[in-house]
Amino acid sequence: MPAVDDQSSVLFCAVSSAFTQYFYTATWIWTLCYAVDMRLVLRQKESRIKLYHLAAWIIPAILTITGLSLLYIPDANCHYESSLSHAVLRILPNYFATYVPITVVMIANPLLYRYSTEDLQAIITSTTGQFTSRERDVMDAIKMKFAVINVVFYICWVPNLINGILLWTLWFHLPVTWIITIWYLMALLNPLQALCNCLVYRRWSSGSERVILPWRILEKDGRSETVSSESFTETIREEVYPLLQSTPANSVNMYRSISSTT
Repeated sequence: MPAVDDQSSVLFCAVSSAFTQYFYTATWIWTLCYAVDMRLVLRQKESRIKLYHLAAWIIPAILTITGLSLLYIPDANCHYESSLSHAVLRILPNYFATYVPITVVMIANPLLYRYSTEDLQAIITSTTGQFTSRERDVMDAIKMKFAVINVVFYICWVPNLINGILLWTLWFHLPVTWIITIWYLMALLNPLQALCNCLVYRRWSSGSERVILPWRILEKDGRSETVSSESFTETIREEVYPLLQSTPANSVNMYRSISSTT
């Protein structure tokens, strides 16, 4: 906590807090955008990459500036508020700016991935005309990948929610030992999201992970050909974790929507 009479300490605390909160919030928004994009692609709708960028960079800026401005202006003496009304006016907005995005992602992403799984199952079934052990293996792999993405986010950010609840509900009688322990967990787990994202969003197999969705048109010898049920099943068998691919596309998930192929 910055010293009240030390302007350099206050400035350093404010700048470092703003920097950290802004980019953490951006990662939460991008995590949500990825799930939304997956849902749109599987619903055969156009991806909204520009909107994703606007949301992921502008929303964090608004939340960070609003929350920290109320917290640090006109002074940094926010932890010595003697009245509950002052604490609500100065501290609560920053809590909302920090913890509401985390909560939204924790609630929305599992639902979006669940619906995406149902959509993909319908696509596979309608395309191949069957649902054998091959298709079941694909669905199990996709469910596992979605589950790991959600679990990683929960592990990295649940301590923050616990910290926020304890600080707000026990502001005048803080359990110091528990709070410090949670802070250490936050310092350890929060930055790990970047490493964990590299592991869960990357390719999990050495082979190609390029997914052929039923509305994608493959060009061969200058003409378009539809993908047969047999070739689709064989391709999907090799592509156990169809979330990333090396070919360019118009989606943050690297897939094409129906509108881009027609």
